[in-house]
Amino acid sequence: MDKNSQDRKEKGMRVKRTILTNMIIVPFIPFLLAIGVSFYFFTTALENKTVNTLKRIVQDHCGMIESFLIERNSDLELITNTYSFEQINSTQTINAIFENLKDRSSAFVDLGLFDSQGIHIRYSGKYPLKGKVYKDEVWFKKVMQTGYYISDVFLGYRNVPHFIIAVRQGSGDKTWVLRATIDTLFFDTLVSKVQIGRTGEAYILNKNGIAQTLRRSNGTRVLNMDPDYSGFPKLQNTTHTFIKADSAKNKYVYATTWLKNGEWLLVVRQEKKDAYKYLYSALYINILIMVLGGAIIVVIALYTTERILKRIEQLGMEKKSLGNQLIRATQLAEIGEMAAGFAHEINNPLQIIKSEYSLIETLFDEVFGNEKIPKNEEIKDIEESLDQIKLQVNRCSEITHAILKFGRENETKEQLLHPYIIIPEIIKMIEKKAMVSGIKIVKDISEDVPGFMGDPSQFQQVMLNLLNNAMDAIEERHGSSGGQLSVAVCKKNENQVEITITDNGSGISPENIDKIFSPFFTTKPVGKGTGLGLSVCYGIIESFNGTMQVKSKQNIGTTFVIHLPVKHY
Repeated sequence: MDKNSQDRKEKGMRVKRTILTNMIIVPFIPFLLAIGVSFYFFTTALENKTVNTLKRIVQDHCGMIESFLIERNSDLELITNTYSFEQINSTQTINAIFENLKDRSSAFVDLGLFDSQGIHIRYSGKYPLKGKVYKDEVWFKKVMQTGYYISDVFLGYRNVPHFIIAVRQGSGDKTWVLRATIDTLFFDTLVSKVQIGRTGEAYILNKNGIAQTLRRSNGTRVLNMDPDYSGFPKLQNTTHTFIKADSAKNKYVYATTWLKNGEWLLVVRQEKKDAYKYLYSALYINILIMVLGGAIIVVIALYTTERILKRIEQLGMEKKSLGNQLIRATQLAEIGEMAAGFAHEINNPLQIIKSEYSLIETLFDEVFGNEKIPKNEEIKDIEESLDQIKLQVNRCSEITHAILKFGRENETKEQLLHPYIIIPEIIKMIEKKAMVSGIKIVKDISEDVPGFMGDPSQFQQVMLNLLNNAMDAIEERHGSSGGQLSVAVCKKNENQVEITITDNGSGISPENIDKIFSPFFTTKPVGKGTGLGLSVCYGIIESFNGTMQVKSKQNIGTTFVIHLPVKHY
């Protein structure tokens, strides 16, 4: 391999690497940004939704528990306001009242009546508590101070976890207290019935972190210290949400709020991986999308790079071909100039021949104009030959004038052109070629068609190009017989003239129909066309403020339609 070939190969590899790198990096950056931004907003929205859900649940649950406690407290206040101490201080009455309470709520375990000294004087329930003294108990002191009290969970005399609701009535020595015990199992079920996903749970701690209800996740029992309480927010009158690992190193999403005037802390929590399972699913899907998207980008980049390189190679070949076509176009232009010079040189001898013919014709008339001199067969042959000379000289003169008119380089001069005059003149220039090729020319040109403005030589160039292309297509399909070329001119409307050139040639393929007016596009073999003709024709018609369209079907024929603006007087 020579040095130039090796340099070209290395240059091609560098171009390939550059294109491939850009094709991968350029789309991959916005792709990653789009994935990242979408995932960020999705993550944020899901986190906010999870936190807000927990916050709403803890607030709703707090309201429900508070309502339960208030209702139970109201039940006791209703009794103390309805019955006097003397009425309640009866075994039959207190039992009847307790039964009514249980009918209202199955949360009540027992009911007791206490005097001002804290002596349990009446009791309805299953424990032997009557006669016991409670004046030194915290709950009794609290209720005597505040008028009502809801205790923390404690063991008491019965040595079973429970909490009480007590209401004070009366004053001085006539003070008495009505106390009801709440079923811990009932209350625990009320608190823990929150179901959030697979691991969600709710429980209550007092302000010292002692469990007031059972916690499912790690089996913390009632009255046990919660090992995670130390990290909880202590501010009251607000709902807190946070993420914290428990003693077993499992991360939880928490929502906490205080109830019972800041005595109890309601905790609702859910394992983070359970709360954010949709987030993790989205993360896995995003990773999968990134991998698949990256793979697709790489595959498309490789495919597109190969296509681009092939296109570059094709463009290089087309560039070389265009260079050859430009050279050919220059040669044809030079031939055109030479043809115009030849036509001019030929025209001079033709004028001399025409002059000599006129002289011979005059002498012939003088000699044989006398009717007394008979014309024999030889004289008649001479006369016919002279007529033929005149005909052919005139024909040559017309051809040379047409060539001179077509090839003359001068400034564009617009003038009024009449289709019924200029188009037949142009058709005459190709009639002989059409006849030799067995092509029938059909003309439909009305004399009442209005004229249009344009340069006559440019219009002649358009028509000749279209007619010659049509004849080439006809010869390609029909050979030397069976071809037909139609030229029709009509008034399309008040403002337009329509010129139609139709052939029954080979037609144009659908993939080429949109490219025929492009510069240097040609379907002809090398050396038979530059691809400039139709492009130039299209530009000329546009300069006349007209339009050119084409309709074609393969192996049926092609129709070129030209619309030109009418010249109004």
